[in-house]
Amino acid sequence: MQYTRLGSSGLQVSRLALGCMELGNVQKQPWHLNEEEGLAYIQGALARGINFFDTADVYGQGESERILGKALAKYANRNEVVVATKVYYPLDQSLNGGGLSRKHIMAALDASLERLQMDYVDLYIIHRWDYQTPIEETMACLNDLVKSGKVRYIGASAMYAWQFQKAQYIAKHNGWTPFISMQNHYNLLYREDEREMIPLCQDLGVALTPYSPLAGGRLARDWYGDTKRSQLDQSAKDKYDANEPVDHEIVNRVGELAKQKGVTRAQIALSYLLGHPQVAAPIIGGSRLTHLDDAIDALDIVLTPDERAYLEEAYQPHRIVGAL
Repeated sequence: MQYTRLGSSGLQVSRLALGCMELGNVQKQPWHLNEEEGLAYIQGALARGINFFDTADVYGQGESERILGKALAKYANRNEVVVATKVYYPLDQSLNGGGLSRKHIMAALDASLERLQMDYVDLYIIHRWDYQTPIEETMACLNDLVKSGKVRYIGASAMYAWQFQKAQYIAKHNGWTPFISMQNHYNLLYREDEREMIPLCQDLGVALTPYSPLAGGRLARDWYGDTKRSQLDQSAKDKYDANEPVDHEIVNRVGELAKQKGVTRAQIALSYLLGHPQVAAPIIGGSRLTHLDDAIDALDIVLTPDERAYLEEAYQPHRIVGAL
């Protein structure tokens, strides 16, 4: 395993982060992992040197946090792991049960800590932008949580660059804690953040931890490959299927380059992200330890500038997905 600092902070993380969205939601998503499978999967990730775990309170309505917390309490030294969780989406229908108000953030963090069996989280991420709550209120609250010791660092996910810049400016202007990471939607089939968000993060020294690095599996197999997830994952269909006529050529090029190098398609897609100077750790999912081994092997694959250009040149602008 390789390790790096998360942005301009001193926090050391593995170059691959284990995404835990697929824990504990078997009834809703048949390819997800139950508790027993999830515990074994996290144990396997720890054994392979992964120390960076990403979850959210909304994943499995809290089940992901609960399983992750149980696994880390059983198999890990808390001081050696970096745990990220998120806040924004409601878990119930209560009037103040969602968004980024001070009331919801504080209640949500306490609930997350209880499920995780932890006194603090290393990275607390706002899952989306809240158009109803002043960003000053949100940033002040996040700063208070850092000062309280319940949160070590803060991050953001999936927003427009102007929103991220506004939040960072407000934090700096008031002497509050700024975001150190941006968990954005970024892969070979979706590169819209190269226009503004990624240059902004480069300028601010903010790390990228991209989600969906394999585009919901589209980059890991032939476009028409038949898997349970390809049949049932409506979210991935919404993100990628509308762009199939353009993206099909990119998927073909990933397969062509993988064949030339004698590696898997997933490894080519991950090595492309890992080769970006601002990417600290892509968020990898998967449900089998072989998926982890495949991803770890991608750390040793370095694409040449010509190979990167070959993968990029077929790309055409896409509609915005994620920063809503």
